[in-house]
Amino acid sequence: MTSMHVKRVTLTSKKNWWMVELDDEEQAQNTTQPSQSQASPDDNVPKDGFAHRSTHAHTHRSTIRSYQPSIAHPPSIPVYYPPSHPASIFSFPTPTYYSAPPNPTQNLAPCATGSASELFKCIVKKPNIVQMEINDEMQSNAQDVTTQFLAELRVYTTVTRHRNIAAFLGSLENVGMVLEFIDGRTLWDVVRERPPLTTAMKADYHNQLLDGLTHLHSFGLSHGDLSLLNIQVTLSSDTIKLLDFGRSVSADSVYVSPDEPIDEPPDYQPPPSRFGRGSFESRGANSRFTPKSPITPRAPTPPSLSRRREQIHPGTRPFSAPEVLRGECVDALLADAYSFGVILVCLDRCELVDMKPWEQRKDVIPKGFLDGLEVFGSRCAEYLRRWDKGRRRLAKEDMMDAPMQL
Repeated sequence: MTSMHVKRVTLTSKKNWWMVELDDEEQAQNTTQPSQSQASPDDNVPKDGFAHRSTHAHTHRSTIRSYQPSIAHPPSIPVYYPPSHPASIFSFPTPTYYSAPPNPTQNLAPCATGSASELFKCIVKKPNIVQMEINDEMQSNAQDVTTQFLAELRVYTTVTRHRNIAAFLGSLENVGMVLEFIDGRTLWDVVRERPPLTTAMKADYHNQLLDGLTHLHSFGLSHGDLSLLNIQVTLSSDTIKLLDFGRSVSADSVYVSPDEPIDEPPDYQPPPSRFGRGSFESRGANSRFTPKSPITPRAPTPPSLSRRREQIHPGTRPFSAPEVLRGECVDALLADAYSFGVILVCLDRCELVDMKPWEQRKDVIPKGFLDGLEVFGSRCAEYLRRWDKGRRRLAKEDMMDAPMQL
């Protein structure tokens, strides 16, 4: 058996295509035995993680794969390294922890039923890589796309299923992740509709959002980009569905700005208690609207070299917390609470709101921003405080038993 030697690799103008030139000896062997060409693992997997297309005389869509282990040192078990390019996230071998939880469709209604099978609508979410030439240099969004997909996979493979979180149905090799199909509209569309929402409907949306977010936070994960556009409302039952967790970060991580490099690739393997309750249930259990919980909050983890370093990106304005916009975030769960507060302002007013960017970065609430809030006035004031000046985490005990009239 002869190994293939790559002579030169050139990025073509076509999206995600590579031109690979082989040496003369290997070209002759490939000409005589085109179907038996083999590649060593080192030659097949590029150093930057790109799952590139290869060709001999012209570009085509066949991807060279090697299932042949090293003869000298055969590995006992497959070892998976986090990819550095989104095209490699779902390539072979797909990690088992990217699979769906047991019976992922148990809470979904089939769109059709036959004698031997059931059909379900679903959404396939795949990486979208954009490349362009700027100042004679090729620029790509591959690194950011990779970060978002790995962060979203971490949420879906760590958090147990919840009625207010979009269901994760697994991953497709060489394609992407599969999510439940939500027949609905965004909360942005709901807020803009007329007539305005009733007080009972506002309270119901508040409770559903709070239930889904506190469930997510109980596993030590934030949403990171909570906004009216990342919340779906089903048409059939007005059920809230949280989605788009690409900016999620771990509450135990040390956060750095998007411009600051990370020393090592992130490890997004889920914790051992994947289908059990998380270790963050006591976070934010105390509330100003409920009696103090007897549970003692867990002491914060002291900074150390063992803590993971993650880049934290600003979300959608005006929902993104000021400390995130400044690149000074310390508590991602409190940043979600700020976003939740702005959403409550939109729900209470039944209109879209905005702030001047330079004022929001300084934690300045516009004059009159909280005036006239009939349902969530006091709560919004607590959520929109500066993170180190009294803002509090979300707590499930803050759910409203009945519409609150202030």
